[in-house]
Order: sequence, then C-alpha cells, then structure tokens
Amino acid sequence: MPLKWVLHWQPNAGSTVNSQILSEVSQCVESINGLKQGRWKATLTLYKPHTRGIYASFSFHFIIFLIVKLHNYPTPPPLPEPSLAAEFPRDFQGVSVPEQPNKYYFIIRGQRIVLEADSSIQTIMEKLQSYKTRIALNIDGFQYQLGDFQLRVGKVSPTHSENLRGIVMEVEYLPISSMEKARQIMGEFLEIWQEAVSKRSLPGQFMHIEPNFAEYGLADHYTSQHTAVQYAIVMAQVIATVQAVQSVRN
Repeated sequence: MPLKWVLHWQPNAGSTVNSQILSEVSQCVESINGLKQGRWKATLTLYKPHTRGIYASFSFHFIIFLIVKLHNYPTPPPLPEPSLAAEFPRDFQGVSVPEQPNKYYFIIRGQRIVLEADSSIQTIMEKLQSYKTRIALNIDGFQYQLGDFQLRVGKVSPTHSENLRGIVMEVEYLPISSMEKARQIMGEFLEIWQEAVSKRSLPGQFMHIEPNFAEYGLADHYTSQHTAVQYAIVMAQVIATVQAVQSVRN
C-alpha cells in the first residue's frame, strides 16, 4: 500500500488549537491546488484495565491470545509472564483506519507491539469487561488529491462531542510503498507544505514524529500497521498538549 506520514498540529506556547486554525489549514490545502474528494474518518482509543493485579494481567493475555490465534500469527509477540502482574501493560491503544474497515489495531507502546485484529475484537472486549475505554477520540475531516499525493486534514474531538482537541494531517504518496525510497520526496513535499502554512502566520505548525518501526517488527514495506503505530504516537501527543494547556489554566 502507499506510504503515509501522519502529522499533528503543535500549537505555540501559550496558544491553543481552534476551529479558525483548522479552517485556515483546509484553505491552505486548496490554495496549493488540492482537490477535495470526500470525507475521512478514523478512531483512536486508550484502554485502561478495570481491575489491577493478577486478574487484569490474565485478562490482557487472554485478549492477546485470541488475536494471535484468530489471525494465525507465525510467532506470538514477546509478552511478560501472566504471573508478573506489575509488568503487564497499564494501558494500550486501539486504532481503526478507513482503508481497513474490517480491521482493528492494538498498539502497546511500552513494549513496542502492534497487532492487527478483526474489528469484532472490540465486541469481545466489551463482553469481557476487563478493559475500559479511558479516552476515545474521533478524527473527522476531508481528503484532497494533489498530483501523486493525497492529503487528509481532520479535527480531533472526543466521541459524542464536538470540542476540538487537535488537528491531524495524513500525507500519502501513492506511487511508492518503500519508506526509505520515499523519504526524500516526502521531506521535500513537507517543506513546501510548511512554507505554504507559514505564510498564514498561524500560531503553531504540523509536526512529524517518525517512529522506529523496526522496534515494532515492521519492515520497510509500508502497511496499515505502520499507520496504526503513527496514530498511537499522534494520540499521545494530542493528549499531552491538552493536558499542558489545562495545567496552565489551572
């Protein structure tokens, strides 16, 4: 599949994300001849255990067991022993992306694990009730065509709320799926984009944080799992930005 970079809007110190910035960014895409094609959505979820201790540890391992067995993973991911309750993940992230509507991705950043599951795993988790949703975010925006690139710009808001929490942008280069081969042209495109945005004197900029995909067992050939890992990082950055703003206000 084509390669993507996922970026988030980082406001300047003392400023916040607002709908005016989102509108300006969308206009900026159209100003460089981006052709609007349709809507774009994704969901990000942070899960926390209902209980602590050995029960939560076994519940977590049971979920991973189901994912591994149902998807015939050749080698299970390296997980802590169920008896070591203090070492099991205190939280993990779930991601759904529009290009894979029947799939759901789990990311355990602390142990550098990414797993692809059937979307029905969410129903199983609800029935087990061992993990609860702590934070659920929706990304909703538009997709634009720009030559060999596709840009997607969307607002980040809590589920069942319109409150703006962040702005996310996907940059997809359609001809290439090799991250190494596309690195230069993606970087050049991003420079052009940042220059166009800077002309609007907005209080912030888009940031791209590239994970070490090899740590997650991912190769150079791009997949939806690469996208999921990037979204996990973006989610952490959005949450950190919101918390920083709230701490200043308090």
